[in-house]
Amino acid sequence: MREWQSQSHVRWYCRYHIVIVPKYRKRTIYGSLRKGIGKILRELCLQHGVELVAGHAMPDHVHMCLSIPPKFSVANTVGFLKGKSAIQIHRRYVGKARNFTGFHFWARGYFVSTIGLDEAAVRAYIHKQEEAERRHEQLSLGGR
Repeated sequence: MREWQSQSHVRWYCRYHIVIVPKYRKRTIYGSLRKGIGKILRELCLQHGVELVAGHAMPDHVHMCLSIPPKFSVANTVGFLKGKSAIQIHRRYVGKARNFTGFHFWARGYFVSTIGLDEAAVRAYIHKQEEAERRHEQLSLGGR
């Protein structure tokens, strides 16, 4: 059953499947950084008033299912998450404590798709991405 949310003049159910990738699609999301990115994105979503319904960090991209209120645009929300998370990643994992501009971690673009009636299928897809990636890597290693 859908969980309709409401604000003063609107009842809404807006869910989006969003994929963001590191700059140059480098496979940089491993180990403690992988867990840290999840924590950083959860904190930023709470700060911005966005619900992180589901998420999964792969070595070269991050899948998220976000519930974004209609008062925020998807582009501004993703820009906020990418910008602030890049600063946090540089502060926590690269060791740059000062607030300089130009902290780049994410690539410029992102993928977004609305989630309608098939939300369960999108959630299952997000959670099964790691298994599919492992199978793909095993096939590529065996073929060489």
